[in-house]
Amino acid sequence: MSRPVSIKRRCFEYLIITFAAILYGVGTALLIDPNDIAPGGLTGLAIVLNRVWGIGTGMWFLIMNIPILVLAIYKFGIRFTISTVYATGMISLVTDFCSGYFGSYAIHDKLLGITFGSAATAVAIGLLFKCHTTSGGTDVIIKLLRIKYPHIKTGMLYMITDILVLIAATFVLNDITVALYSFLCVIITSMVLDLVLYGRDGAKLLYIISDRPDIITARLLEELDIGATHVFGQGAYSGENKKVIMCAVKKRLSPLAEDIVRDEDPNAFMIITSASEIFGEGYKSYFDERM
Repeated sequence: MSRPVSIKRRCFEYLIITFAAILYGVGTALLIDPNDIAPGGLTGLAIVLNRVWGIGTGMWFLIMNIPILVLAIYKFGIRFTISTVYATGMISLVTDFCSGYFGSYAIHDKLLGITFGSAATAVAIGLLFKCHTTSGGTDVIIKLLRIKYPHIKTGMLYMITDILVLIAATFVLNDITVALYSFLCVIITSMVLDLVLYGRDGAKLLYIISDRPDIITARLLEELDIGATHVFGQGAYSGENKKVIMCAVKKRLSPLAEDIVRDEDPNAFMIITSASEIFGEGYKSYFDERM
């Protein structure tokens, strides 16, 4: 059973959703669309259809979202869909409003448009996901895919699905240069989105085999305030029993942990590997929704 959400918190979430929708609309209308870039997803498809039939990009975005929103009601329930409808409507409104009334402020520079437009829309999508909603379109599809393939990060799924839109844009706009710029847009969006959703929370996992395990463990606990676990093993060649220190540390603390080991035992055997996600005290909660 999901936990009840207070009215105050829900109002705050809608403020964030409104800000994200405005950011998305401005990024699309003034940075991406003016440079004939199809960034993937329904936004890119809406830009392509705008060039073919002339209807506003925001209106196309809204029209194509209707069947996807019906799917969202079926899969995620009415609360999720209401906030998604609100976000989708706001994005469509802001996109066409900015195109119609603030077109003179549009940036007609492909590199600037791609860089800042992609970053703006990625931040917006990330904020929407954090508020348990989406901008509609392929966001809903991505959310479904994350349930089925939780080991694949959201940014990577966006990149995979956006390739199809880039292929369509290449044929419609008849310009391979635009397609390459659009692909660059997809890459930036994917990277920034993963940064917003997951942060720089990757950690290092250390395995330390030393003749001074207790002293090293004590310093790790006291100086870095990190947890450590002793794993008991046996040397295959020597047959000696060994106390192996296993600990997960945030990236910024990893060099300090390495210094402690070098100070106490220069001959220690240390294995350092990357840990992309860690759950538990000091890291992510098991009960957080996977995004």
